[in-house]
Amino acid sequence: MGSYRKFLLILLLLVEVSVGTSYEVEVEEKWGEGLFLLHDSKEIVRTDAGVMRVVSKGGFGGGGVSIFQSPMHIGFITMEPNTLFIPQYLNAHLTLLVRRGETRIGHIYKDDFTERRLKEGDVYSIRAGSAFYLVNPAEGQRLHIICSISNSNTLGLYGFQSFFIGGGIYPTSILSGFDSLTLSTAFNVSSEEVSEILTRQLSGAIVPLNTTQSPTPSIWANFLNLEQHQRHDHLKRVVHLEEEASFEEEDEEREQQPTWSLRKFMNNLFGHEGNKRKKGDEGRRGSGKGPDSYNLFNRKPDYKNDYGWSLALDQSEYSPLKHSDIGVYLVNLSAGAMMAPHINPTATEYGIVLRGSGSIQIVYPNGTLAMNALVNEGDVFWVPRYFPFCQIASRTGPFEFFGFTTTARKNMPQFLVGQNSILQSMRGPEFAAAFGVSEERLRKILDAQREAVILPSASVAPSEPMDPKGEEEEGERGEKGKEKEKMKDVMKIPEVIKSLGNDMMMGFA
Repeated sequence: MGSYRKFLLILLLLVEVSVGTSYEVEVEEKWGEGLFLLHDSKEIVRTDAGVMRVVSKGGFGGGGVSIFQSPMHIGFITMEPNTLFIPQYLNAHLTLLVRRGETRIGHIYKDDFTERRLKEGDVYSIRAGSAFYLVNPAEGQRLHIICSISNSNTLGLYGFQSFFIGGGIYPTSILSGFDSLTLSTAFNVSSEEVSEILTRQLSGAIVPLNTTQSPTPSIWANFLNLEQHQRHDHLKRVVHLEEEASFEEEDEEREQQPTWSLRKFMNNLFGHEGNKRKKGDEGRRGSGKGPDSYNLFNRKPDYKNDYGWSLALDQSEYSPLKHSDIGVYLVNLSAGAMMAPHINPTATEYGIVLRGSGSIQIVYPNGTLAMNALVNEGDVFWVPRYFPFCQIASRTGPFEFFGFTTTARKNMPQFLVGQNSILQSMRGPEFAAAFGVSEERLRKILDAQREAVILPSASVAPSEPMDPKGEEEEGERGEKGKEKEKMKDVMKIPEVIKSLGNDMMMGFA
């Protein structure tokens, strides 16, 4: 009888340990997804003409406080055909990729107005504080843009913020904050004329340009629909156009800072007799000499083999990136292929899945698995600087992802496995001793992989993509995630903090 009781006791202990271990692994995996997969998105603009949503809030910690806060927001802009994202400026740098469609973008660059036409695959950068607008001129094509919204020196405690120049009742123009006498004096027009341009807009931040779609079209939409000489004449009835003052040549340091005036922006935006577009100059309007766009899809890969390709864009090839200190990359993995485990020594990385599905594995500094998550088209992930990670395509098809890095300089990822890895470069008795094997044994293991960077079909590749659950189930997952947020701080934060150390904390730039 006594032996039977001992057997039952041992059996119960084994069950308890098994359940506890399973629960801990599940909590760790879900916690990692909560940290490094950015599911928390917020719509900041929604009208019948378009939507902008922003994904953010990656970082360690819960309860509204993060030890490391994701230093970048990822934005998604969708605009219906023949629409306008009204003139505004941000207190953050904006780097755009045209995912689908075409757009016309106008903005202030070094106190001059510049307009560019961007097509699918084009990358373009706008500095913090530079006024801009976006137009989808197509009649039957939606515009899809992916953008990074990165901190500027003047970001402050309020996060990024849009300051709408155009607007009226909704959204409110920043001009509306001044009293009518101040504005009538500044514009040199009557208070009634000022009121006209500040009370017409009711359609939101993204408006239709086709006046048949809007009973009360904004003044900005009306202007953009006029011919150039009509815009110039109509603007003179609203705002007295003064002659442009001559500008002395700026020194090099000042040229690095964007400067603009509202009068000059409005003057160039709505047409000026001295700003006629030159014949054949389809990508430019106005006298400004702003930068051109850079097309990623027409670029040859930096690295390519039978299993995929990758490319990265930095300030040495596209100088506007240096002002926002942002890099851009694009990776395409064949079915089952793996981007070898590696680290980014100089930057935090953000990725957006453009096509296909796969898995992302991220490792903590203490050598434990931080996340092993399946991702599909539209998912956003981020990898902190120094953290080891790899991407693996599912075996059902190619896996393509695009992203941003938090440095405009060459990132120079350090690979941990493959022919160009750190282990190969530093191979010797030191590493053999560190692994506790002979040099000969280490050599055989390292030489077994003959490929570099992108490795052939992996047994760990997902056999099929994760089935989309729909918005409703994602909402439920979000609610469950909030409940687990409370649990994860208690169970895991002390261990992670202990593993990082002061040097690692300072590494997030």
